[in-house]
Amino acid sequence: MAAPNSALDAPSAQLHLEQRAATVRALASRRPVLHHLNADTSWLLQIPRPASAVKRGARIYYNVLIDPWLRGGQSDVARWFSQQWHATESAVGTIAEVDALAGEMEVLAGGRRRGGEEGERTLIDAVAVSHEFTDHCHRETLEEVHGDVPVFATEQAAKLISSWNHFRTVIPTPTFSAQNPDWRSYSLPPLPSWLSISRVTAPSDALYYHSALLITFAPHASPAPTKKRASLSIFGEDDSPFDSDPPNASSTPRTGSPSNPYPPSRKPIPRSRPSLSCTASTMCLFPRRSN
Repeated sequence: MAAPNSALDAPSAQLHLEQRAATVRALASRRPVLHHLNADTSWLLQIPRPASAVKRGARIYYNVLIDPWLRGGQSDVARWFSQQWHATESAVGTIAEVDALAGEMEVLAGGRRRGGEEGERTLIDAVAVSHEFTDHCHRETLEEVHGDVPVFATEQAAKLISSWNHFRTVIPTPTFSAQNPDWRSYSLPPLPSWLSISRVTAPSDALYYHSALLITFAPHASPAPTKKRASLSIFGEDDSPFDSDPPNASSTPRTGSPSNPYPPSRKPIPRSRPSLSCTASTMCLFPRRSN
């Protein structure tokens, strides 16, 4: 949200300032910020870092880019079989613009000076990919992301992304299950210990086309997790443990997944330990047109 343009008329400038002030007040709550980057499946999730991490000079938000497809076409199997484009242009067209968006939100939240920190390569801390189909796993967009950013992807998507030899770290997302309900055990390096990325699946969905990403984080300091971790993030992330306040979870299901409160794929979530507080459950409902 840039400063008001001098060419704006007085009412427009006033509205801009009021919107900016409202945004600053909202960000002061230190709640997660979820940006829908297009009328499809691409999201930027900004997770507030625990106070102990911010005190050490880190940014206020940990930024997870989800299923980025920002421009260009996508095809599955072959172009003659299925070729699609965005019916509506994305709000951001490049990864550089996503970085700029994250930076502007950081400035508004009071955690970063305009222009960024010296030597900072990108503000994207991790990428999460929920499916191997190219509207979720879009090579041209993903290869704009810095190669040092870790990618967490479903098994088939991870194999595909690894074959490009662009990213240094590609990790298959583990499946969250009732047999292992401690969400902290799904926090795989180089994620900080207060954050995990996993997936929830339905036994009846053999191909897992309607599985969901589960992004879970703890907002405050707490007893140590059950498993000792051996490494830190390449971004120098604080790895201290966090407290007993309910962790937050954001679930991003694929288009067409069931909408009842706890369909089969979500049954393990209410059994999680420590218990989860659902912050955001988002479902992509925007139709796409074939050209």
